[in-house]
Parts: sequence; C-alpha cells; structure tokens
Amino acid sequence: MLFSKRSGYWQDVKPTGMLADFRFVWQQAGTNRWRIAAISAACTFAIFYMMAGQEGSAPHPPPKVTWIATLPEGRTDEEILKENIANQKAKEELAFEQAKRDKEVREIYKTLGRWSGMDVDRIAREAEAEQAAEEAAKLKEIGKPRLPEGAVAPRMPGETAGEPSAETGDAPTRP
Repeated sequence: MLFSKRSGYWQDVKPTGMLADFRFVWQQAGTNRWRIAAISAACTFAIFYMMAGQEGSAPHPPPKVTWIATLPEGRTDEEILKENIANQKAKEELAFEQAKRDKEVREIYKTLGRWSGMDVDRIAREAEAEQAAEEAAKLKEIGKPRLPEGAVAPRMPGETAGEPSAETGDAPTRP
C-alpha cells in the first residue's frame, strides 16, 4: 500500500500512459525500430563511456620555479651592498635630472602665464601650499615606523644621524 495515495510530484505521473505512448511510437517506427533502438543505445553508451574516462581526483602539481640566474651565486654581502649603492646613486642622478627638467618646464609655463596676464606667483604659492598639505597628510597617514624597543632604524654607510634622508620628502639634491 505504499503507492495507494499519490501526493506532490507523483500525483501527475501515470506509468500506464507512458507505456501506451512507448508502444505507439514503437509501432510507428515500423521496420526501422531495431535500427533506431541500436543507434540510440550506441549514442547513450558512447556518452557514458566518455564521461567515465574523465577524472579529476588530484589537484594540479605546483608550478616549477625558474630562478633568475643573471647574478652570480657566490656574491658577498659587500659586493651586494656596493652594487645597491651604485644603483641608488644612478637612481638619484636620474631623479635630479628629471627634477631639473620639470623645473625648466614650470618656468616656461610661468613665462607663458605672465604673457597671458595671469598672477603666476599667486598660483605657484597656492599650488605649493596644496602640495605641502597633501604630503603632510600622506606622512601623517603613514606614520613613523614602529620598531621594537631598543632597535635602531638602519642607515646607509656614510649617512649620519643629522642628515635628512630620502624618506623625509626633501627636494632632490645632486649626489
């Protein structure tokens, strides 16, 4: 008496109608019914055979890392430090040249502004004040480095405690 009262999904399912429909279609196929059944079975078998061959049981292996080999392996700390200092000096030289070019461009624009009748000195003061406020806000947001008690921030060789460092935002100076 398990299926005596149908409810929900099963109340609309009628196997007798299904069997009657199958018998009607089977008879309609005529002499080709066994060919159609064989092709249908072969397609179904092929699809399930291909799905059974697929697997994804293990995660992908980790990628192989290729280390950059442009630097010699046996470099000493002194050689690394010398190279870093030389690179920093070259970087500061480029920054100085760029600052010089930027200053020349600003002077050209100031001259153009004066010819146009603008008060370029007032505009420059306002721009400098705005830039200083932005830098102060940025430095305040960043804050001072938090070092463990008794630790001292590292300094470059030849740098004294009183010298301004590159992090303070001072204007570039020629190295």
